[in-house]
This record gives sequence, C-alpha cells and structure tokens, in this order.
Amino acid sequence: MTEFAELVGGVGGPSPTHHARDGHGNPGRDAHATFETHGTTVLSLRYDGGVLTLADRRATAGNLIMYDQAEKIMALDDTTVVAISGAFARSIEVCRFLKHSFKYYRRSVLHEMSLEGKLTEISRALAGNAPMAMQGIGLFLPIVAAYDRKRDDFGVYFFDGAGARFQNGSYACAGSGSERIRGTFEYIARVKGRFETRPLDEVLEDGLMMLDIAADLDSATGGFNKTLPVTRVLDRDGNREIPEDQLREITGRILGR
Repeated sequence: MTEFAELVGGVGGPSPTHHARDGHGNPGRDAHATFETHGTTVLSLRYDGGVLTLADRRATAGNLIMYDQAEKIMALDDTTVVAISGAFARSIEVCRFLKHSFKYYRRSVLHEMSLEGKLTEISRALAGNAPMAMQGIGLFLPIVAAYDRKRDDFGVYFFDGAGARFQNGSYACAGSGSERIRGTFEYIARVKGRFETRPLDEVLEDGLMMLDIAADLDSATGGFNKTLPVTRVLDRDGNREIPEDQLREITGRILGR
C-alpha cells in the first residue's frame, strides 16, 4: 500500500517560511525563535470512564500575546485526541497531516489503524520534524489521549521533540505552565485518589483549578477571566466538548475562591 506520507510529500522537510536575515544576508535563527507563535499549557487527565483534555487559549511570540482564542486540542479521529504546545503553526500542520493519514488508512484497508500504529505515526511525524526543531524552528510537544477499542482501555501519552513516546497511567501535561503545576498532580492524586478512579465532574474541576494556577504563575498561560479554556472528553462513545454552561459554572466557582 502506498504510504499517505509519500503521496503528500511527508512532514519532515521545512515548510516555506519567510526568513529573517542577519547583517550578512543570511537567515537569522534567533529571529525565527523570537517571532514564532507558540501555544502554551495543555494537560490530559484520566477519569473513571475516559480521558479529559484541557488547554488555555493563549498563543505567544516572545513577550507578545499574539492570540487569546487559540484552539490547542484536536480530535484526530473518534478515539484519538491530541493537545499541542510549542510552535503553533507547525503543530497544526502536523496534526492535520495525521488526521488525513488516519482517514486515508481507514479508507484504503477498510478498517481502523491500531492504536500502536497511530502512536507510531505520531512519533514518526515528530522525528521528521527534528531537523527543523534543532534549528530552533517548529519545536512542539503533543500529548495524546487515546481509547483502544480492542483492549477497552484508555491511555495518556506524551512525547519528546525527537518522537520518543512515554505513557503515564493517570495524567500528562506540556507547555510552559506545566512546570509550575507538575507537583500538583501528584498531590491531588494522593489526597483525593488517583484520577482514573474519580468521576468526570471532580476531575474537571481539578483540571480547571490547575490551569488557573498555571495562569497565575506563568505569564504565557492564559487564564479564563475573559475566555473559557478548550476542553474535550474522550470516552467509549467518542469525543466531545464540555458544554459551555457547565464550564462557566465551574470556572466562576474557582475564580470566586
């Protein structure tokens, strides 16, 4: 079978971009890093019956807030949800490629790609992006929430810039604000119980609280005073957004503390 990547040229090579120049007329590497728009804090939490993924809406370039309506969570198919932090344009490009790659496979062989196959494709896409990332351009780190229908099992996965894959049974986080709240995950799990044993409503409130803490401690992470965060629930029926009314009720309660 012809690989989808071969048909579209893959995702490994650099995309056409405007190159800032240094004093000698050469492309300026620092200019790319300074003016590239980045998405920030994303996190995924297991709950009893699925996975909840959350993200703030801020995208920054250096010390500038470029956008406060960024969509950092994308459903690659019914059972795979990815949240992106880092170079925003490059991550969106790669996620769209992966989404169409999964669809192409499904239509070519008339069944779904296995979870292992999907995770391998994500690793391959990140490995193909490594040459650009090593130049300071296009580095991004995704986290993936997935449901394996064959095993009836949910998983949360995170990756490094070279495509290495890691799995955490309960949660994953990435982006600049994640370092500020990393210890909070373990504290909540020890005090309230592991996330995968608790109902969605409780885990949602904990996740929103951690996003609010990240926004207080990290200037690149947007809060939800003006704009609600992005959320997506993955369960055995597929994936969906949390209703806006429910989000407003919980965020209002958190901000009022």
